[in-house]
Amino acid sequence: MNAILFRIGIGGLALAMTLGHAGNVRAETLTYKVALKSASEVPPNASSGSGTADVSYDTQSKKLSWKVSYSGLTGPATAAHFHGPAEPGKNAGVMIPIQNIATSPAEGSATLTDPQAADLLGGRMYVNVHTAANPGGEIRGQVTK
Repeated sequence: MNAILFRIGIGGLALAMTLGHAGNVRAETLTYKVALKSASEVPPNASSGSGTADVSYDTQSKKLSWKVSYSGLTGPATAAHFHGPAEPGKNAGVMIPIQNIATSPAEGSATLTDPQAADLLGGRMYVNVHTAANPGGEIRGQVTK
């Protein structure tokens, strides 16, 4: 009987240690300050526009939040997006649209898929603000630490 209780006790201890260790995995909120400039566009353009994207990412909920501000564009912003996957100097398709970009600042959030989260954490995502004069993008910045 003592041997059975001992085995149950060891098994319970192992379970408690496993659950306790799993509880140590914590959510983390990552923050990024992204400089948006015409020289970062691919190809670069001559716009004197600039901006910033304040981006945060909650690793547990996978919620990406942003505040995009800009000034000095050649005209009104017509669209803005998070693009990827792409390394700096490369172009990629739209991953996440940024709504209400016609007014600076534009704020919003989205829940990332696992592949999108991997691209964000791997530095393979960028922010792009588009105008009529620069439909491929007027200012851009890579989302990296």
